[in-house]
Amino acid sequence: MNIYFINNQGSGFAERVDVPEGTAVGQLFAKQMPDANANDYLIRVDRQPVAADEPLRPDCRVSVTPTKIAGAA
Repeated sequence: MNIYFINNQGSGFAERVDVPEGTAVGQLFAKQMPDANANDYLIRVDRQPVAADEPLRPDCRVSVTPTKIAGAA
């Protein structure tokens, strides 16, 4: 199934990602950002904050935004 993955880290990008049916948000995060810690990000599906075990749906929009910006006081 296809979803939109929006990464707001750095310059940000959006891309269509093909994931298997039943994939959870946490699994997608681990695959797309393997060196990152999910606790440092706000992860939303269709603009709503979600838990790691939230299942993805076809054509949903997953956004990943850092909660800490480098250089911010």
